[in-house]
Amino acid sequence: MALVSEFLGQLSLNHEPLYPTVVPARDFDPDRDAARIETAIKTKGVDEQTIIDVLTKRSYSQRREIAFAYEKRAKKDMITALKAALSGNLETVILGLMKSTSQYDASEIRGSIKGLGTDEETLIEILCSRSNDELVEIKKVYSDLFKKDLAKDVAGDTSGNFAKLLLALVDTKRDEPSAIVDYEKIDADARALYDAGVKIKGTDVNTWISIMSQRSVPHLRKVFDKYKSYSPYDMQESIVKEVKGDLQKSFLVLVQCFENKQLYFAKKLNEAMKGKGAKEKILTRIIVSRCEVDLKKICSEYKGTFGQSLQQTITEHTKGDYQKAMLSLCGPDQ
Repeated sequence: MALVSEFLGQLSLNHEPLYPTVVPARDFDPDRDAARIETAIKTKGVDEQTIIDVLTKRSYSQRREIAFAYEKRAKKDMITALKAALSGNLETVILGLMKSTSQYDASEIRGSIKGLGTDEETLIEILCSRSNDELVEIKKVYSDLFKKDLAKDVAGDTSGNFAKLLLALVDTKRDEPSAIVDYEKIDADARALYDAGVKIKGTDVNTWISIMSQRSVPHLRKVFDKYKSYSPYDMQESIVKEVKGDLQKSFLVLVQCFENKQLYFAKKLNEAMKGKGAKEKILTRIIVSRCEVDLKKICSEYKGTFGQSLQQTITEHTKGDYQKAMLSLCGPDQ
């Protein structure tokens, strides 16, 4: 019996629970929605509000059904029609919603490495914050969409230890969480991280990479805890002391996400809305990519950390139809 319960425990451990703000609409009628979108697009000056109301309150699979129904009705492609009707940040959001979460992530990665220069921030955020399951799916979708190999593209656009770390993550060799806690391995990994960094002159980055890219997340949380009994600095402080640049940023995102992924996103959103205006690119990317994954939990971490709701902050730093779309994706202020 113990084996059965252990197996069941593993089943529930392997997949991160979902906390979406966007869920399938009840009484869903794709034909009715498609008719509303068609009318909204044809309206003089475009009825953005209806487009926002419909598409931000349907799940991705429902949006796909609306697109099929639209094509049957209007004899044209809905995404092309939306592209022509909308502009600016609202267009970016709505077109983003017409992709699945993994298609969206794959497109964002492709955008960050295509053309001149690399948008390291996007690359680091996506590759270092996604679960093993999400990365497996992103690799597959990337190949389907762009007929290219994600690992080859990442390797061609990055270098040194930064490339090594990202490629180790793209390799998706992370252990599945286990219901059995291996204290010896926790201790050995904590000591290895210390021996490879703070204890010596220089840093044995390969050891850090292999442990952080191959161990399960629950195991690593315990390792970082144990690490404090060897090192005078915690893991994040050690990373800042030992490595620099994009490698440092990547390790920090990894560790923050192992410890509390939704808090990482909450802080990133807060950072994007500091001062005047907002960094819409970051705001859009996080909200569109997480609204069917864990945005509800991100909202609650945000409020707990910053003392005001994410919705309130968005209201203060954005405007117009873009603001309406963002608030609608976040759902009601809890």
